[in-house]
Amino acid sequence: MSASARERSDRERPIGVFDSGVGGLTVLHELLVHLPREDFLYLGDTARFPYGERSGAELRQFSVAIARVLAERGAKLLVVACNSATAAALPTLRSHLHEREDPIEVVGVVGPEARTAVQQTRNGRIGLLATPATVECDAYGDAVRATGEWLELVSVACPDLAPIIQAGFPFDEGVVETVRGYCGPLLSAAVDTVILGCTHYGLVAPMLQRMLGSDVTLITSGRAVARVVERALAARNLSSRRGHEGRYRFLCTGDVEAFAAVGTRFLQMPLGEVERVDVATAASGAGVLTDGALR
Repeated sequence: MSASARERSDRERPIGVFDSGVGGLTVLHELLVHLPREDFLYLGDTARFPYGERSGAELRQFSVAIARVLAERGAKLLVVACNSATAAALPTLRSHLHEREDPIEVVGVVGPEARTAVQQTRNGRIGLLATPATVECDAYGDAVRATGEWLELVSVACPDLAPIIQAGFPFDEGVVETVRGYCGPLLSAAVDTVILGCTHYGLVAPMLQRMLGSDVTLITSGRAVARVVERALAARNLSSRRGHEGRYRFLCTGDVEAFAAVGTRFLQMPLGEVERVDVATAASGAGVLTDGALR
């Protein structure tokens, strides 16, 4: 294959996206809107959901195994659409994927969200709602402090919020009271900006906005991540040049019917066929497709 033909082939490979479940579909939605000519391959690790109370070592192990699967399926760039996995495993993933013969760039959700929050805050007090694993890693604290500005980050761990949202709709009064309890410390701290540090939380954004007040800015990761991905592809000459919409397909490690049912609400678009994959087996090199073709 000539160099120019290889470049064309590389540009048409899919972008890999993964999350512990369906929450990352909120990120994928923004990617589909902002990068309509790209193909996407999404993997939800629903068999091991939730990630929020996993150890850092477990999250690094899971993330590297999933990255191998997506790389073998032809991913040209990897989006970690899971805050817990980004917080615990992003450096490990970058080291692993940058050392390949065909290096793959990795984009996480923490940095883009934190930078957006720093830009949006007016009083310097930023709130964070996240899983226990994300709060414990303090990745958002590191990202905010890296700006070099004096800012206060008020972090609230929400151990049961992602599972409640993943379980589906409708929400009852018990959910409302759970969310209200998590908002209490943020209201007491008078934050004016709140980072939704789990991709699931965007589904309760209207509830959060009502409880926190209309003057509080909610920060989600989707649009910021889409901008970073767009720049990363352009810098590496990997942006698709096809003249039509790209395609998207889905893998999950658990129940495909449950994934499709809940996932449609998160993506706000039809999912189509969902393929079940055994990440442990696939990561060891067995049964992995390598042509990157999208059905």
